[in-house]
Amino acid sequence: MKPTTKRLTVLALISTATLINYLDRSVMGVAKPELVRELHITPEVMGLIFSAFSWTYALAQIPGGYVLDRLGTRLTYALSLGLWSAMTALHGLATGVAGLVSARLALGLAEAPCFPANSRVLSTWFPQNERAKATGVYTVGEYIGLGLLIPVLGWMLAHYGWRSLFFVVGALGIAFAFLFHRLYREPQDSNANQAEIDLIAAGGGFSGGISSSSGPIAFSWANVRRLVTTRQIAGASIGQFCSNSTLVFFLTWFPSYLAEERGMTFIKSGWLVSLPYIAAAAGVMLGGVFSDWLIRATGSPTIGRKVPIIAGLLLCASMVSANYMDSNNAVIAVMSLAFFGQGLAGLGWTLLSDVAPKEMMGLTAGLFNFFTNMAGIITPLVVGFAVGATGSFYGALAYIGALGIIGTLAYLIVLGPVERVKID
Repeated sequence: MKPTTKRLTVLALISTATLINYLDRSVMGVAKPELVRELHITPEVMGLIFSAFSWTYALAQIPGGYVLDRLGTRLTYALSLGLWSAMTALHGLATGVAGLVSARLALGLAEAPCFPANSRVLSTWFPQNERAKATGVYTVGEYIGLGLLIPVLGWMLAHYGWRSLFFVVGALGIAFAFLFHRLYREPQDSNANQAEIDLIAAGGGFSGGISSSSGPIAFSWANVRRLVTTRQIAGASIGQFCSNSTLVFFLTWFPSYLAEERGMTFIKSGWLVSLPYIAAAAGVMLGGVFSDWLIRATGSPTIGRKVPIIAGLLLCASMVSANYMDSNNAVIAVMSLAFFGQGLAGLGWTLLSDVAPKEMMGLTAGLFNFFTNMAGIITPLVVGFAVGATGSFYGALAYIGALGIIGTLAYLIVLGPVERVKID
């Protein structure tokens, strides 16, 4: 019997959801120039507003992962998607800093289960030798959302004001939440045939979903401590923090860097400002394909996962060279290279699906995302205060470049072999 390809339908669902997720959290970066003028917001305060999203997003990761283990992917994901989209629309009603901070806090709380759920979907629906490619496909949504839509968002900003961005993007997500709940199923409850389920199981997938006989291990802080002290989880978390700092910069301050420091408006510059996001999408896709090919060629998940991530982090560090360039075209080129590297390094979630203990997939993913998304708290604040204090992005780019080197060392030295953590 030829296996069906229902896992590709599932991949399309989480790819679209991820696109909406990152569009919702990053649309403020496009709205920011007009927003700060209308509401009279300083760079330091804007850094605080950007950072507020990750306060609740990081804190809710462990509870969100536990809820995911108890309720399953379908219900958790649909509820999360609908709530975060409603919170996005709420941004458009803000009249001051308090309203914006409240909306960012609520958005972070609602988005928390998304990536733990994505990781669980990978482990449930895909054999190991397809996971990196699948990660590449759904992660492209993080970059395509802004890369292809930034000229459209810029046009809307110019013609309808910054509030319209939040209303339109929020409504799109609410509609998709209903569609996700209608279409998503676990493998054993779907219309995938037995050949596809056997293919998934043979490759290490958990075809039983949350109803498998072993079931999830009950939450305890002792289990959290056991996870965070394993070198695989600790090394991956440090490295992903560094990689995610580059991503956070591009999703928050990068549009302002182009507009305010380089004098590049979205309307006049057209698709040129989209190139770094498109390069990052290419990096994600190439990283997934290259990683899976390396595993097939070498038989080593350690080589297959580490090589693209380390190469990507080194490219992230190249961002600092933009401080010494006068040409805007050269700046776009080096920023595209750095963001391409961040795309390559985006395999952290695939690596997590290879090392997380089967009994605690949701908790491990939540813990991993908590530490990596500390970047979402720290990076906007560092950039905001650096820009406010110096009137320049020089220090901000140096900070991101240094983290690229630190992340490289984490994957080289701390992580160790890529193998699944066993809970005794």
